[in-house]
Amino acid sequence: MEEQASTARVALKYGVLASVVIMIYTTIINIAGLSQNKILSSLAFVFMIVAIVLAMKDFREKNHGYMSYGEGLGLGTLVSAVMGLLSSAFTMFYMQFIDNTLLTQGMDKVREDMERKGMDDSQIDQAMELSQKFMSPGIVFAIGVFGYVLTGLIISLIVAAIIRREKPVFE
Repeated sequence: MEEQASTARVALKYGVLASVVIMIYTTIINIAGLSQNKILSSLAFVFMIVAIVLAMKDFREKNHGYMSYGEGLGLGTLVSAVMGLLSSAFTMFYMQFIDNTLLTQGMDKVREDMERKGMDDSQIDQAMELSQKFMSPGIVFAIGVFGYVLTGLIISLIVAAIIRREKPVFE
């Protein structure tokens, strides 16, 4: 009986690799003072897409050239879950011990955006108060993990449909 490749092992490998790359990238962005740049910040999702594609190709290769849609979807979601856990933990560590002004900078940027939109002071204060409630470390961590998993699931739905290669029924 032939041994099948482990989706967990492949997901862990690519999830950890992509997380390390994202950690280095976000540290460079934060040190350069560009953390509020939405384009540069969202570039981290390109790393997620690349990790999911490489993980699926690696799994398919280790599985004698075959990968079902379900295996690909599960693998991609698992890669993003590993990335979410590690990256969110790193973000929490970074915000609490390395640069604790990061949240304040983000809140200041939000306030500026609201003022630019013409909102009055009472609306801005109310929105800032509500936002402050969601800035506790536990909630930020949970939202980060959930965001990675949800984004990874959506990406995996598409990538798995493209990369899958079903095993012939009569082989």
